[in-house]
Amino acid sequence: MSVIPDSPDARIRRPQVPAADQTLRILQHLARRPAPIAATALARELAIPRSTIYHLLATLEQHGFVVHLPQERRWGLGTSAFELAGGYARQEPLARLGRPILAALADRVGESAHLAVMSGRDVLYIVEERAARRPALVTDVGVRLPAHLTATGRAMLAALPAAQVRALYPDAAAFTDRTGRGPVRPSELREVLRQVRQAGVATEDGEVTPGFRSVAAAVHDHADWPIAAVAVTWEDRQEAPEAAEVLHAAGTLQTRLGYDRR
Repeated sequence: MSVIPDSPDARIRRPQVPAADQTLRILQHLARRPAPIAATALARELAIPRSTIYHLLATLEQHGFVVHLPQERRWGLGTSAFELAGGYARQEPLARLGRPILAALADRVGESAHLAVMSGRDVLYIVEERAARRPALVTDVGVRLPAHLTATGRAMLAALPAAQVRALYPDAAAFTDRTGRGPVRPSELREVLRQVRQAGVATEDGEVTPGFRSVAAAVHDHADWPIAAVAVTWEDRQEAPEAAEVLHAAGTLQTRLGYDRR
């Protein structure tokens, strides 16, 4: 069917604000890639003039939506992009689908379970299911905690490209402390994340709250990007739950979201 150039259909199909259209295409393209990309490659793949790409990337960087990795001459998503992802995750379908899965997990292991998403260098908790006769935790819905100290944060950070982790944690100033435990510099974080990838799950022992431990597993989307993490927390005087239960819950949520990678 042909479209008359000045018809309403043509106006809908043709971008009314080219710069906005190009900006959104840049963000979508970066989100789909497994690692940061050079500006020249971005211009070529999106068929956008190089001069325009550089101007748009500079503006996006000012607002935190992209980060520039000067040593690699590449660009990746910034913390503001994570904020948008977290805003979506706080709504449907992640929290809605995750809640019954976490409730079942808490019933099976007899410990409290929670679901978190990345928000900059923090994790943001969007679901908590407290097990019967278990103490209240700091991981209530809406609470933010430093990602490098939490099991949920480590599970997601371990699944991110190394360049993205470097952008989030460029030096020691990026690290905060709660209990005097946990990584305090990039090299220590890299070792923690190496252990997470080797084990298949992330753990923390008293780094968030003394006397409590956690184990977590990441939930991935269709591009293998960690969109959330499922965790269980218990008092260290209690028997540790099976990590396989947490992995199973994360896999179930991943499948319910339509991201089954089997």
